Amino acid sequence: MAGSILGAGMVAATSVLLAGLVAAGAAGVASQRAAGIADAAALAAADAASGAVAGDPCTRAAEVAGAQGAVVVACDLDELIATVAVEARFGSLAVAARARAGPPPQAE
Repeated sequence: MAGSILGAGMVAATSVLLAGLVAAGAAGVASQRAAGIADAAALAAADAASGAVAGDPCTRAAEVAGAQGAVVVACDLDELIATVAVEARFGSLAVAARARAGPPPQAE
């Protein structure tokens, strides 16, 4: 009897630990997904700023982020360099990411 109670307790403890690890892994995936969306949005904004594609840079960034289920919360341009911050949802939590894109720096 005592052995079965101990066994049931160990199964319950392992289940709780496993559920926590799965939740942490899913949060990591959501964070990387948001980073990828921010990268794509910043690249779209930089392309628009350079004239490679038509349109307003921040509008292009919002279109790209929106197509992937995120929202642009900040979009800044410094000449041809675009810095974009996005926010996506992970359950009831917000996941934020920021990315920068533009031409490579010029060597002096």
